[in-house]
Amino acid sequence: MPAAGPTLLFERRLWLQGLQWVAGVDEVGRGPLAGPVVAAAVIFPPCVAPDRLPPVDDSKRLSPRVRQELAPRIREAALAFAVAVVDPCEIDRLNIAQASFECMHRAVEALQPAAQHALVDGLRNPRLSVPQTPLLGGDGLCVSIAAASVLAKVHRDGLMLWYDTVYPGYGFADHKGYPTARHRAALRALGPSPLHRRSFRLE
Repeated sequence: MPAAGPTLLFERRLWLQGLQWVAGVDEVGRGPLAGPVVAAAVIFPPCVAPDRLPPVDDSKRLSPRVRQELAPRIREAALAFAVAVVDPCEIDRLNIAQASFECMHRAVEALQPAAQHALVDGLRNPRLSVPQTPLLGGDGLCVSIAAASVLAKVHRDGLMLWYDTVYPGYGFADHKGYPTARHRAALRALGPSPLHRRSFRLE
């Protein structure tokens, strides 16, 4: 039977090929009407034992409290990690798909040591300069990608909590920019803020 939750299977395959610095990469924030896209990349020590790593999973399956508890444990266990942000103006200029690719590229490029291979959640990323393995649903399959998804989600949620104080009235602390009924009602009442993606259908 398949293992429940993410495993180190994909990392192990690459470690056995002699690759040491294997990065898991994921992004969050494609769907919201407001706020940035955030990506994270995580490299765990090569051949690390699973019991030496925090019990990560796809960030969408975890409560905010659990994500907050896991984030510092991931950073402590990682050999390297990086977080990158693409803001709404750049999303509007590039389009959301290209902005997501660019954000993941920036996270991977910021890693020290540099990644030798990237395990990428979703489709192949044409902006990455390192060899890659795209994995559909990778945040639920691969430990490194799951860890990246948690770091990206925690970072973006923290930004949206801060933006709630900068642009009050929209409810960013609650919905994090996603198109909830409350968010759409606030948009009708207040109009778009500088944080809103003008290339998205806001009404």
